[in-house]
Amino acid sequence: MRVSSLLALATAFGLGSTRAIPESHALHERRDAPHYLAKRLDPLSDIRLPMRVGLKHNENAAQNAHNWLMDVSHPGSEKFGKHWTQDDILEAFKPTKETTDTVEKWLSTVIDKSRLKLTDNKAWYAFDATVAEAEALLHTEFYHVEQDDRSLHIDYITPGVKGTMMNIESRGSKVKRGFGKPGKGKPWGGQPPKWHPTPKMPHNNTELATCDVAITPACLRALYHFDAPDPHAKVSKSNSMGIFEEGDFYAQQDLNSFFTNFTRYIPNGTHPILDSVDGGLAPVANLSDAGGESNLDFELAFPIVYPQTITLYQVDDLYYAEGGNGTTGGIFNTFLDAIDGSYCTYSAYGETGNDPVLDPTYPDPNGYMGPLQCGVYKPTNVISISYGEQEQDLPAYYQKRQCNEFLKLGLTGTSIFVASGDTGVGGLRGDGSPNGCLRNGTVFSPTQPNSCPYLTNVGATKVYPGKTVYDPESAANDLAGAPYRSAYSSGGGFSDIFTTPDYQQAAVNTYFREHNPPYPYYYNGQYNNSMGLYNRNGRGIPDVAANGDNIAVYVAGRFGLSGGTSASSPIFAALINRIVEERLKIGKGPLGFINPTLYSHPYILQDIKNGSNPGCGTNGFDAVSGWDPVTGLGTPNYPKMLKLWLSLP
Repeated sequence: MRVSSLLALATAFGLGSTRAIPESHALHERRDAPHYLAKRLDPLSDIRLPMRVGLKHNENAAQNAHNWLMDVSHPGSEKFGKHWTQDDILEAFKPTKETTDTVEKWLSTVIDKSRLKLTDNKAWYAFDATVAEAEALLHTEFYHVEQDDRSLHIDYITPGVKGTMMNIESRGSKVKRGFGKPGKGKPWGGQPPKWHPTPKMPHNNTELATCDVAITPACLRALYHFDAPDPHAKVSKSNSMGIFEEGDFYAQQDLNSFFTNFTRYIPNGTHPILDSVDGGLAPVANLSDAGGESNLDFELAFPIVYPQTITLYQVDDLYYAEGGNGTTGGIFNTFLDAIDGSYCTYSAYGETGNDPVLDPTYPDPNGYMGPLQCGVYKPTNVISISYGEQEQDLPAYYQKRQCNEFLKLGLTGTSIFVASGDTGVGGLRGDGSPNGCLRNGTVFSPTQPNSCPYLTNVGATKVYPGKTVYDPESAANDLAGAPYRSAYSSGGGFSDIFTTPDYQQAAVNTYFREHNPPYPYYYNGQYNNSMGLYNRNGRGIPDVAANGDNIAVYVAGRFGLSGGTSASSPIFAALINRIVEERLKIGKGPLGFINPTLYSHPYILQDIKNGSNPGCGTNGFDAVSGWDPVTGLGTPNYPKMLKLWLSLP
């Protein structure tokens, strides 16, 4: 729970009241009341407090959710492909009747039942209460702390009552609170995608001789054995590919330049469908403001999926996307709110709804003045995300609650792909230690949200100088200054929060048995109590890989080369989107969570057996035969992937 300096609560929070706490109540938190300008609210006043009481999440659902997802995701299951509806999700995850009845009984001791409203997702009771009613319910006292703005900020129990703001002089008028984080929404690497000028542009849009210099759409087609799409094909209106962006914006002029030079079958002016989340806007008006990440994503995805459309989830207004007030905090929650309204009030792991400190708050007087968008968009069948942080950057409860939502999206048939990171086994320099590694700068730092077992993580490969598209790729690994400013290698390792999932266990066991890394290790994420460097029983990262180095791009009117797993994720996701399109043509549905199929049919991928992902003063892990924490199971073999998924229900 967070208690603002503008409010003092007594007794229930131990703030000096002599009121006795009955045996039916427990002390939730003890805080010291502020000693300046604190004035007890008059229990007889007509002030109404908007109360929100979050119900305890369904333990049975939490225990069974993984199995439910495996039922619809594993190719050996009779329920494969039978994805749930949103109503199915709400029904399965709603609080138990015992919980609902118990809380209603408690509330109705003070509040008439006719005033209690159970929210649509059955997770909250909502009502307005007088000061006297609120004090009676919580066995506490409310104080108003007078400040220059004469405002009252009431922040109730979490999970329980969501923080609200009201003007004490005029009931009902809203007062904004705002906070943000530096670097929030930055693509992997904490900066725009790695970019450098190219020594030469390929002579034509089908050239393969220079793929070791610049990766073009033609190079990708040769590497992963697929044809350019038919630009005149009839495509499903329900199979737009989703791409997440935040604080980075595409330029139409750059897309046009790319289409003209490399994919003439795509008309100039082709652009993504904008689903603006909480004030997110695109494209940029000035070419010089073009974002390297957004341009990279669209210049990779459009050539693979066109004439299928792409939906751009441009998330958060500029104020929050660029860091807000400079506080540190979370990522992805406002996006998940927008594509699943129940997530706005979902209660799990001690938190209900968005985190009041880590996440943006809307309306925002510095930008988007509308309310937080909840369930305003339907998620696409496939979503690519090229943004992330390290596990150490966010509380475990925050990541676990978010991971539950990724599970639910998989249940409803959405496939989510995430770039695995660009710093090998380490983190960003200065994040927790000078070199970005844990403890004393030697322990490997897992990435977030990649550690969640219900996403498909995509590492990076490279066509090295002198090699061709007909040679096996290697793990991407570039030293600082050659050619990018900072060192770059495919992010990989093992989670300190989530254990190895069952669908991955056999592959990880084989890796340890046949290619045991030469480093000490620990268990259960307890690196502070060990000399180990990685978590032996953690979720392995990544799952698959795709090319992520020397990618031909146009950014801000200039032609150059880009790199990062930021490129790998949209490549793999776009190929899956094409497969979903083929399934829809024959009357089948989307794929949803694909990891169980990948791990049970690794032959549909091209194994990567060369390279490593250094970091934390080590060589990192090696790419070896089978799954490895550098390139996962390998890169796409589109014909094999297509054949398998077309054969499944």
